Amino acid sequence: MKKTFPLHLEGKHPDRVMDAIKHELNRYVKRERRRALPEGVDYWDFDCKFGLDADSAEPVHLKDLGQRLDAAAQGGAAQVYVEVWAKHGVRQARGSAGEGDPEPQGD
Repeated sequence: MKKTFPLHLEGKHPDRVMDAIKHELNRYVKRERRRALPEGVDYWDFDCKFGLDADSAEPVHLKDLGQRLDAAAQGGAAQVYVEVWAKHGVRQARGSAGEGDPEPQGD
């Protein structure tokens, strides 16, 4: 999903516009997570970018999109650009407790 969202719409309260944007983003993420996982994939991960326009968009974590939207609205931005792309996620195995420890030195 690549989209530019206007933050000020005539006849709508700015808080309701923000709620609608967040709802649309959450709806997209939920829809992507419902898709069947390919073999060898553990979960759906997401690459996100956020900025005032497409040229100034920078990578952000999915959890930070809401905070960035709020900050842009409070900063007086007229619009924001958001990209959210689903990608394959594979869980990494956790090592045992002593695996990363250096071996003791004997004298």
